[in-house]
Amino acid sequence: MSVVPSTETNKKFEAENAENLEAIEQQFAVEAVENLETHWELLASIPGSELRLTSQDDEIFSTFIACFPEFTKEKLLKFDDMDLKAEKDKARWRDWSKNFETVIYDYNFGCILRKNSSEPYLENNTVFSFRLQFYAIEIARNKLGLNDWVYEKFNA
Repeated sequence: MSVVPSTETNKKFEAENAENLEAIEQQFAVEAVENLETHWELLASIPGSELRLTSQDDEIFSTFIACFPEFTKEKLLKFDDMDLKAEKDKARWRDWSKNFETVIYDYNFGCILRKNSSEPYLENNTVFSFRLQFYAIEIARNKLGLNDWVYEKFNA
């Protein structure tokens, strides 16, 4: 059984009209968890302030801070779900993301992001985001030293 619509009957695949297939959703969840585990292992191995997540970290950081000035150091330390999901901000995130859609692999793939950077990945401390949001926030946290505590904890 094929889970991808036939290109003969559907000339253009429209994600917003696709049915939810449990097997695909489970695979997305597995990859998102693998990403968070990899991120946590990196933070435990290298101080965040020395870590580069992409070759475009500097550009992601500078454009993120310019487009989303409300993400101050305090907001990067701890934010609320609505800081990412407010209807009024969705278009801003979409517009900003377009700058990286051909540069960042799977820039809109689902990721799991910590809401409070001073705590580990826990169910009550995570929010589902897309990859470029994850990069923007975690790169900013790294540059501001907000993730250095993880390395210090594991290497004390």
